[in-house]
Amino acid sequence: MEILLRNIAKCVLLAMATASMAQNNPVLKGRFADPEVMYSEKTGKFYIYPTSDGYTNWQGDNFHCFSSSDMKQWTDEGVILDLKKDVSWADSRAWAPCIEEKKQKDGTYKYYFYFTAETKIGVAVADDPTGPFRDLGHPLIAERPKEADGGQCIDPDVFTDPKSGKSYLYWGNHFMAISELGKDMTSLVAGTTRELIHYSKLYREGTYVFYRKGKYYFSWSQDDTRSPNYCVRYVMSDSPTEMPALETSKVILRKDPEKGIYATGHHSVVNVPGTDIWFIVYHRFVRPDGIEMGREAGYNREVCVDRLYFDAEGNIVPVEVSK
Repeated sequence: MEILLRNIAKCVLLAMATASMAQNNPVLKGRFADPEVMYSEKTGKFYIYPTSDGYTNWQGDNFHCFSSSDMKQWTDEGVILDLKKDVSWADSRAWAPCIEEKKQKDGTYKYYFYFTAETKIGVAVADDPTGPFRDLGHPLIAERPKEADGGQCIDPDVFTDPKSGKSYLYWGNHFMAISELGKDMTSLVAGTTRELIHYSKLYREGTYVFYRKGKYYFSWSQDDTRSPNYCVRYVMSDSPTEMPALETSKVILRKDPEKGIYATGHHSVVNVPGTDIWFIVYHRFVRPDGIEMGREAGYNREVCVDRLYFDAEGNIVPVEVSK
């Protein structure tokens, strides 16, 4: 009976995902940014974990979670981590989280929530996608890699390699660092931290790594989140720990002035399980007034969802952004 119900749920999910692909953007009510999207095997739902936006100079202090069964209608599950209440080592600048679901040997699940606070990276753990999350009690990452000559320790991304089973954390602003995570998912394996990207005009922040049909996709944001030209680039690789030259990267998500859409960036990607249907979740300046705010638009952003398509060779087709 359980298997039958799971199969029915997957069929319903697929039907919802394919019935009408036109999105009703923005998908979250209010000011939010830097969205991390996850499909939960435990619940059969999608979740978005964004930065709480609308605070001058990005001074937010909490993280919300939103849930959905169809990637269109989203329910606010409330605050899942409050820096001032739940974190002893930071109380502001709550930015750009990411999350990983891990099935345990006993069949239960754990959720590892990596987040930025005061330009350090922490990790909190929960038994459910909506928490409650318990902070580790100290930052997981507090300093730049030795070879980095600038930038901040922000924007973590967690990825588990389906081939090796190893989990990696990527992070950085003006540099991209990588480190292998320990089996406990709350520590870094000694000697594995290094730079993948040194300072480059083609890279700024917001790394996101995913796997499809034998290829690893490295994607990130270029330019500044306060710039109308904020956009997403990507490259394909044969390894989760090595990247080809940035000069081979291509833009896949960019502004569309005719639609009044600007500063499309800081994204994440999700696959509908059992299909080759993919979505990209990202933020942009609030419409229609954001473009008139100047640099203040960089902390008045909204979250959007659009389809992500691939050509026959596996290249990502540039995203057609929707209003």
